[in-house]
Amino acid sequence: MLKSIKYLKPYFWQCLLIVLGVALQVYTALELPALSSDIMNKGVAEFNMSFIFQTGLLMLGVTALGSLGSIVSSYFSAKVSSRVAMDMRKDIFAKVMSLSFTDVEKFSTASLITRTTADIWTVQRTLIMSLTMMVRVPFMAIGAIIQAFRTAPNMTWIIAVSVAILFIQAAILISLAIPKFKVYQKILDKINSITRENLTGIKVIRALNKQKYEENKFERSNEKLKNTDIYISKVMAFQQPVVNLVFNLSAVLIIFIGVSNLHTDMSYLGRMLAFSQYSAQVLMSFLFLTFLFVMIPRGNVSSKRISEVLETKSQITFKDQMTETPSEVPSVEFKHVTFSYGKKSEAIIEDISFVAKAGQTTAFIGSTGSGKSTLINLVPRFFDATEGEVLINNLNIKEYTENALMDKIGYVPQRGYLFTGTVRSNILYGVENFKKSELDARMRHAAKIAQAEEFVTKLKDQYDAPISQGGTNVSGGQRQRLAIARALAKQPEILIFDDAFSALDMKTDKKLREDLKSEIQDIVVLIVAQRISTIKEAEQIIVLDQGKMVGKGTHLELLKKCKVYQEIAKSQFSEEEFADEMRQAKEGK
Repeated sequence: MLKSIKYLKPYFWQCLLIVLGVALQVYTALELPALSSDIMNKGVAEFNMSFIFQTGLLMLGVTALGSLGSIVSSYFSAKVSSRVAMDMRKDIFAKVMSLSFTDVEKFSTASLITRTTADIWTVQRTLIMSLTMMVRVPFMAIGAIIQAFRTAPNMTWIIAVSVAILFIQAAILISLAIPKFKVYQKILDKINSITRENLTGIKVIRALNKQKYEENKFERSNEKLKNTDIYISKVMAFQQPVVNLVFNLSAVLIIFIGVSNLHTDMSYLGRMLAFSQYSAQVLMSFLFLTFLFVMIPRGNVSSKRISEVLETKSQITFKDQMTETPSEVPSVEFKHVTFSYGKKSEAIIEDISFVAKAGQTTAFIGSTGSGKSTLINLVPRFFDATEGEVLINNLNIKEYTENALMDKIGYVPQRGYLFTGTVRSNILYGVENFKKSELDARMRHAAKIAQAEEFVTKLKDQYDAPISQGGTNVSGGQRQRLAIARALAKQPEILIFDDAFSALDMKTDKKLREDLKSEIQDIVVLIVAQRISTIKEAEQIIVLDQGKMVGKGTHLELLKKCKVYQEIAKSQFSEEEFADEMRQAKEGK
């Protein structure tokens, strides 16, 4: 929790008002028993109605003052804790956006969601209690003990014994409950992960009739969460009976001792009344302290989980400003690049070298797991090369600022993802600082090249038609075309298609590539593909096998000299087509 306290710094004056409000509460709470004792001893005992009336009015004023303090402290503690939670959410969201893919995988998406929501809510709830109780409890306890000792010193042992019992009880509860809080949060992460996985893959689950299997898997984690929750609840359930017993026994002892002293001193009645109130205040203070002892460790678990994210140093860092100037001619160059996910893990790609020039298409093909997607993911620095270097415009990508690098790249993933909004907002997602007329022109041109114009113009609201989260209200092919249009609208220097044509039918694929040719005179195009038909016309095709480059050249050149490429072609073409392709390769056509 100490790491979360730094978030209170901007709200110093509000925190000061909370302290003043609590101090006012404590003062009035300690003043009321003394006034009630005076009413009993000086008013009731002497039948002084004037004194009773005046003191009663004074008690009303003191109560009103205490209520004001309570309102001030409650309002500002709620306000401050809510703002702290907002600041935390903002920081953790920004941090997650800056983490590398490897960092995100280390935490897991489900865990990051839990840390951004449930954990921050726990910290907020702990703060709202702590801001008031941390001030109220010590002041109230110390003040009430002093006043109780002044009022009836011979009965203070009752308070001491009661407090000792409550402390022992609190120590037992905390030692039993706190270790389970961390377990509870981890199980909650697991449940979030299972839920997210099931919602994402619900079609596959139903198609394979695995609903029961997934239900059982969820039920096992749900059962663990239930058992942990019940355990914590059982442990905490012992608190209230013990507290009630201590309260009632202390009240009985106070009355018993007080009554036994009344025959010698009638003023003891008022003192007994005041002492019983002070005793209740002391015991309530220590009861709240017990709550804090339980809440703070729970909040501390959540605070540590939040800090783990905030203090994680991204494996990929960008420069604040560029010190070198890249060439104005777009190009991408790999120099002996090797990449592995860890120091001890095997290389995913190994010793890759090539140059991709503007106005040309460089394509990558190979079997599943050959490292194609990993290779092109090094260009926008989703990962960093383990060895070698990647250059854009003759400058190492590590020399670029994040904005400078991303401004040069248009990226289309394997599965086109669309954001909640409209067709317009999705196509123009990466385009800024242009007039509306220019934006519209870019949008329509990009949609036309991406073969999205035809279906968009048939929509009721056309470019203002709504798009749901993930683009679930359009087909897979339409979603992919809009994702391609988004990359084209950016007008980047480097266009990356990570198997982006796989969701398109052959006719759309061919037409899109034909229209794209006129757009790439000054652009470097990198394409990962499964189908040879998609990359036949590429000026440079790189063949990967088990992370190594086993061939480089044009389609016909590779058919002549690359066995891996020949095998891929043989698997995709009919016997007649393959024979014809091989004949053309030999003839050099």
